[in-house]
Amino acid sequence: MATSNKRSPTDARVTVSPRDGGLVLALSGRLDAAGTTAVWAEAVKGASGSGFSRLTADCGGVTYMDGSGVALLLKLKELCAEKKAAIELTNLREEDSRLVDLTWDTALPKQRDSERERRGLAEAVGAAGGELWHNVREMIAFVGESFSLLGRAAVHPGMVRWKDVVLACINVGVESMFIIVLIGFLMGLIMSFQSAISLQRFGGEIFVPNMLGLVMFREMGPLVTSILLAARSGSAFAAEIGTMKINEELDALTTMGLSPMRFLVVPKLLATMAMVPLMTMFFNLASLVGGALVMLSMGYPLVTFTSRVFANVSATDFWGGMAKGLVFSFLVAGVGCLRGMQTRSGASAVGLSTTSAVVSGIILIAFADGLFAVAYYYLGI
Repeated sequence: MATSNKRSPTDARVTVSPRDGGLVLALSGRLDAAGTTAVWAEAVKGASGSGFSRLTADCGGVTYMDGSGVALLLKLKELCAEKKAAIELTNLREEDSRLVDLTWDTALPKQRDSERERRGLAEAVGAAGGELWHNVREMIAFVGESFSLLGRAAVHPGMVRWKDVVLACINVGVESMFIIVLIGFLMGLIMSFQSAISLQRFGGEIFVPNMLGLVMFREMGPLVTSILLAARSGSAFAAEIGTMKINEELDALTTMGLSPMRFLVVPKLLATMAMVPLMTMFFNLASLVGGALVMLSMGYPLVTFTSRVFANVSATDFWGGMAKGLVFSFLVAGVGCLRGMQTRSGASAVGLSTTSAVVSGIILIAFADGLFAVAYYYLGI
């Protein structure tokens, strides 16, 4: 085998020569980013040849080595592993030897073969089921720890960061007021108008207030309010905690002996559970205003509308809706915080967590609403 030399723009140099059935690759000069780049192709070309069972990397002439030089040595090790040839590093300076030892014994990463990644139906279903079970376990653990911390907060209020609770209340409640009132007003207006058109054929438009009050207080008020806050506040919780996790702030809290659950999650849970029932009442009030406008436009006095609403809606209907709002509020804040704490690394991780928080929150709210419907039916409420 012929000997080949290559001068780099720096003083880095590589010489490849055969010796006793093996191959000697002599490196010299500064193996920094510029020097390693200059000799990389020549070194890889020499080690890629055939006809040798042992490669000796002679580093006696190396005056400086950083991570770039170590990467070149690891590349040579990878090429020798592919040829099932031995590799030996000689004449390393002590400081360079310590640097190489940090990664030299680490197993080389294997290239992924797309053909091997293909899974059969049974394997794909099993993997999906395993991931689902893992998510369910994490959710159960989160719910259990949340209830435990909320119970401790009720017994020891001093452990709660009330300033954070107030800030979260402003975010969930005050800043959401406009959209909640607007949607409530429009829904009350639209439902009353559409119902009045149908009932007017039978002379039954006087029953519009009965329908509107019952539907809003028992069902639509807590449901729509919770869905709106899941899209607005739940996603904000997931984005905030997810960003903190990517920036390793959650790990910093744990290192300092602070529980991320108590420090971040509990204030958001308390604020949301306080604000969602309150926002539900504002939503119901706005919907009644919309319905009153429709009835006034049809010639009915305001007192007729209000008297029929309050005569038809009982305290059981009101408190039943508030109970729904309280449970939905826990789902909104809990899912948002859980998805934030489950955020993985990557540029799109926070966006995926935010999307998952909204979708999961809406699904759980709908599922819980169905359970409430069954429970209220059997309880006669």
